[in-house]
Amino acid sequence: MKKYVLGIDQSTQGTKGIIFDGSGKIIARTDLAHDQIINEKGWVEHNPDQIMKNVIQVVKNVVEKAGIDKEEILTLGISNQRETAVCWNKNTGRPVYNAIIWQCARGEAICNKIAEDGYAQMVQEHSGIPLSPYYSAAKIAWVLQNVPEAKEAADKGELAVGTMDSYLVYQLTKDHAFKTDYSNASRTQMFNVSALDWDEELISLFGIKKEMLAEICDSNALYGYTDFDGYLEEAIPIHGVMGDSHGALYGQGCVNPGMIKATYGTGSSIMMNVGEKPIFSDKGVVTSLAWSLSGKVNYVLEGNINYTGAVITWLQKDLGLIASAKETEELAKSANPGDTTYLVPAFTGLGAPYWDSKAKAVVSGITRTTGKAELVRAALDCIVYQISDVVNAMAEDSGIKVDELRVDGGPTKNGYLMQFQSDILDIPVQVPDAEELSAMGPAYAAGIAMGIYEQTALFESLNRTRFTPEMDAETRCTKYAGWKESIGLVLTK
Repeated sequence: MKKYVLGIDQSTQGTKGIIFDGSGKIIARTDLAHDQIINEKGWVEHNPDQIMKNVIQVVKNVVEKAGIDKEEILTLGISNQRETAVCWNKNTGRPVYNAIIWQCARGEAICNKIAEDGYAQMVQEHSGIPLSPYYSAAKIAWVLQNVPEAKEAADKGELAVGTMDSYLVYQLTKDHAFKTDYSNASRTQMFNVSALDWDEELISLFGIKKEMLAEICDSNALYGYTDFDGYLEEAIPIHGVMGDSHGALYGQGCVNPGMIKATYGTGSSIMMNVGEKPIFSDKGVVTSLAWSLSGKVNYVLEGNINYTGAVITWLQKDLGLIASAKETEELAKSANPGDTTYLVPAFTGLGAPYWDSKAKAVVSGITRTTGKAELVRAALDCIVYQISDVVNAMAEDSGIKVDELRVDGGPTKNGYLMQFQSDILDIPVQVPDAEELSAMGPAYAAGIAMGIYEQTALFESLNRTRFTPEMDAETRCTKYAGWKESIGLVLTK
């Protein structure tokens, strides 16, 4: 009998179903998009019922595409969009409101009031993350304050609140298991990263009660059993749950302190495994849990950048300089080596490690010989510089020497970008041949828990393209100094 592991990646744009074989290789993947519900205020929501239906359908679709015996699927791992908040009735299982998405800042007034009352520092000290409507707590608080059905259910002790993973587990399991994992809990702003539990002080600040919150479990715990609404004849165990960025960190095999990954997407998430004790940053990055596996926690430092891959979209759709992202590599390589153009993409402020929401974008260092190729190269270079800023901040905070950077995401196919990243950081950059790193993490954790995979062999089997530094030290220092000067032009604090 063959053995397969199923991965579900419930992400912002859609839901993916992925089948992994007995050696951890992807044999099939299918996707289903869901509606992006955006109103005139820019608030962003998803319909949880639609997402749940898509989860069931995407499983059916991927099994059919793989052409395997569905009874040979032995376990399930779930990765999910982080910080997105869902509130539902424990008795009926029905959402009391749409899911409020991580991008949605409608809880800003709630956070401002907490800050005005003098609790902002306490929130960051307890949770490891700065007070912000970005995280789940303020979104849930907004629902409690503005949705009568939610308040009524809360008053009756019937309200469940949490991140998307806890909602999926609740709906998928026959006994409606109400559980979440440490990685997701650490991104809610209600979790104490030192005590490793829900924090009563934080919860009460947002007007939330502990009985509304899920049980926090190991990321490779047994979350319950599911047959996907009768699709499987025998229910399989859900044995892995992680937030998507944490899943990518684990999928990359960054299981030891000092190992670091960067995901190149619309924006970027950079995560560094710092081991079994938290490190608190004064360099603009935040502290979260990587995961807890079989009772052993690992912490991370994390930095999020607003505009990385989105800069390439800006070149294409707004400036019309390129027809597709594929053109950027050759254009960058053809640019004048002596050109000094820098782009600081602070279109909506700057994220880590600067956190300046009032900063404005700037292009500097233009000369008469600056043209299309030079501007395109500056756009690619700014991705590298921003990620290097975060990696350097993490190295300073942790005191851990970074030996290599593991990367994933669409832009990593750009050879110029990867080589420049290696040159500026002066360390090797490793690009795996596997995609779907977010789903791989919890699927691998589930497979290991079930005895299907062995961790060391699993990660060693990944094929990687390796970029090594080629730039001389003087050129590297000159280029990075020019970037820092350009950053200085846009900072407002």
